Amino acid sequence: MTVRLRYAPSPTGHLHIGGARTALFNYLYARHCGGAFILRIEDTDIDRHVDAAAEEFAQNLRWLGIEWDEGVFQGGPHAPYSCMERLPIYARYVQELKDKGLAYECFCTEDELAEAANAQVQAGEMPHYSGRCRHLSESERDAFRAQGRTPTIRLRVPDAHTVTFTDLVRGPLSFDSRSTGGDYRIVKSNGIPVYNFAVVVDDHLMEITHVIRGEEHISNTPRQLYVYEAFGWEAPRFGHVSLILGENGKKLSKRDESIVQFIEQYKELGYLPQAIFNFLALLGWSPEGEQELLGHDELIQQFDLNRLSKSGAYFDAAKLSWMNAQYLRAHDLDDLAGLAKPYLMRCVETAPWTKADSWQRELVALYQDQLTCLSELPEAARAFLSVDVEWSSEARACLRTETGALVAGQFTEMLRQLSDPITPDSARELLKSLGQKTGTKGKDLYFPVRAIATGELHGKDLNRTLALLGHSLLYARAQAALAFVSESE
Repeated sequence: MTVRLRYAPSPTGHLHIGGARTALFNYLYARHCGGAFILRIEDTDIDRHVDAAAEEFAQNLRWLGIEWDEGVFQGGPHAPYSCMERLPIYARYVQELKDKGLAYECFCTEDELAEAANAQVQAGEMPHYSGRCRHLSESERDAFRAQGRTPTIRLRVPDAHTVTFTDLVRGPLSFDSRSTGGDYRIVKSNGIPVYNFAVVVDDHLMEITHVIRGEEHISNTPRQLYVYEAFGWEAPRFGHVSLILGENGKKLSKRDESIVQFIEQYKELGYLPQAIFNFLALLGWSPEGEQELLGHDELIQQFDLNRLSKSGAYFDAAKLSWMNAQYLRAHDLDDLAGLAKPYLMRCVETAPWTKADSWQRELVALYQDQLTCLSELPEAARAFLSVDVEWSSEARACLRTETGALVAGQFTEMLRQLSDPITPDSARELLKSLGQKTGTKGKDLYFPVRAIATGELHGKDLNRTLALLGHSLLYARAQAALAFVSESE
């Protein structure tokens, strides 16, 4: 049997981390088994439909490294792959159920259904469909149509019927038809099938063998199994993975602003897709051993449904930042410089020298081991990205000392006489000579120089810092520091 899995999001917004994890788990298991992964779009919710959301889903999945074998924007033998393009297909199967007496028209209005549900609650009953339209005669249906009522279609759920399946994560689960709301709608009054019907038809026709999804879908499973039974189809194997929990230990809410929740936001912040891919794989699944940094192919090789967790998966934002930092440090420098370029180019108006690719590469190299995401680079490297520098209070205090003033004066004079470009090696010799001329070393030498260069007493490698700032900028900052010292005397 060829293993076939799918991800079928509703295009009602951005790709959420929960949805991305679902896609990833299905993708990893399909690849682990040498099977196929399908991307389908469940676009039946026309009221909440967001234009271009499907395209954004596809772009972000590909950015993460999740490719599909068939589906939207790809094509394949089971096209089309969006629900609204498959309406004639659903209509044929709805008619088949009606012809068999397994589905029927319901003319109840929303107000009538709400009134009945309230009465059931008042009576201490679980809300369920009463079956009011289950046995209507043709003349009764005609009378409702004459009133201008447009029917929905309900599936005739067997009375006192139990469906059982073995969940790939949670083991055997059973549901009684009395607890699932009775006969339920499979087609809305606008003629569009509901999710629990369309997904079954699509999964059957596309030969889906396994469905991995969040545990919030457990309640959908019995309704889908009723449809499988009505048609006499074999159902796929279902696996419901744990919820993603926020910092408060509760289900992660899209309204929780303490955590970045959408893949597009991580792209904008400058996270690497490899880090997100790795991190999401560990939300509810654990690899063998203690290693946590696992590449694309390693995760495919190790991904096993037996290691999916029943417990909630805590979204540790600090761990994600740590993981992304590890990937940034190990990333190819030339490629990383290209990824960092958009963030640096925002500063070109005040620091036009940042346009040089070679200069940007060296700047990225200087901060590569410090960043947790690329959007931090402009702030971390602000001393390089503007003409003027703002001195910290510690830098000002350092320059006001006798030693600081001595170093500032001699450093300015040496820069005035310097004609050759500054390199890391020449910067080393320059500092050596400065120490000899001023009789200083260690902090007495380096603190004033760094204060002049960057406005801080601590920072990255000083020789590389001076080389990146360049002679003209250093000389201008040294003159400004010397003027500050003179004013302070």
